[in-house]
Amino acid sequence: MSADLVLFRNARVLDGTHDTALDGYDVLVEGGTIREVSDKPLTSASARVVDLAGRTLMPGLIDCHVHVIATIPDLGANAELPDSLVALRTAKIMRGMLMRGFTTVRDLGGADHGLVMAVREGLIDGPRLVICGKALSQTGGHTDYRGRYHSRDVSHYGTKLGAMGRVCDGVDAVRRVAREEIKAGADFIKIMANGGVSSPTDPIAFLGYSVDELRAIVEEATNAQTYVAAHLYTDAAIRRAVECGVISVEHGNLVTPETARLIRDKGAYVVPTNVTFDALAKEGASLGLPPASVAKIEDVREAGLAALETLHAAGVMMAYGTDLLGEMHRHQSEEFVIRGRCLPAIEVIRSATVNAAKVVRLEGKAGVVAPGAFADLIVVDGDPLADLSLLTGQGRHMPAIMIDGRFVKDELAA
Repeated sequence: MSADLVLFRNARVLDGTHDTALDGYDVLVEGGTIREVSDKPLTSASARVVDLAGRTLMPGLIDCHVHVIATIPDLGANAELPDSLVALRTAKIMRGMLMRGFTTVRDLGGADHGLVMAVREGLIDGPRLVICGKALSQTGGHTDYRGRYHSRDVSHYGTKLGAMGRVCDGVDAVRRVAREEIKAGADFIKIMANGGVSSPTDPIAFLGYSVDELRAIVEEATNAQTYVAAHLYTDAAIRRAVECGVISVEHGNLVTPETARLIRDKGAYVVPTNVTFDALAKEGASLGLPPASVAKIEDVREAGLAALETLHAAGVMMAYGTDLLGEMHRHQSEEFVIRGRCLPAIEVIRSATVNAAKVVRLEGKAGVVAPGAFADLIVVDGDPLADLSLLTGQGRHMPAIMIDGRFVKDELAA
């Protein structure tokens, strides 16, 4: 029996490519790849055979909006921490994500290529990591954490692992910084095009960057064969960014039906992150979120659920995102239940599988149970379509989690 050859029998396959799960399937894993998927019995003399007895077999989940370096909610203070401490805390955060069944995550500001390499080399036991490097912010924008009374040179943040972003102003500067992030290993570019909750001097309604700056950043990303994701809440900011070529709308809480249709028509998509607002409202202050940030939460919290319905009605593709900070990372899976209050369960599943795979540009490789895909798989006791809470509980309902064909959790009988 080979350790890297596993045959799952009698699985109920659910990956969002169909409206329902597919019963009675066999799935053969070899090394880090799914070799075969069949509704007929498969055989392999050397494989470990695992009879799932009708349990649900899903692709590893994908979270398209995380901050793995956000080890505490006070992001200004996080940026001041020693890089070594941030790295070690990040390793713990990423392992937690993996043990909740998330085998791929897209980091929206902070993680560097060194963390990507650490995962690939097996130094960190965590999900595969898709990064933007440091997010780009204008002076006084989201990720400028200096506050009103500090004038430290902003170059300080560009090299701190605990900093979510870096500050740059003007067309020439944003072009240079976008190029620097791409050179340093960014898979896409993230910009702060609206005010934010966690930063001290930018009310939610503030627009980030001029139109010329936005277009310059989009051009640089396009030249590098990639795209721009933007932090956006208000309808005016969303419309402006999408018209400038932004493809990935992060949050999107205050979107209107008209702008939702624009997003759809432009081929863009939205990554809502409702769970973070619940967590920040309940725990942010006690965990160190500054009072000025706490006061801004309700500006966007309640609108988030309505936005889900607006986007769904307009036919906008949505992907799964959480945007959690510090100790609140443990709430990562609760976004499933929040979305399930407004959307069909299959659409919620798709947001963390096939839709998310498009966002991380791993179509056919992640987010599906199909021949040639990564052997990133989770086994779930029960039917998530009937009960999305089975995907919560820190992996409690997942007796097995596999990444690259390797079990990181295995409570299955041989």
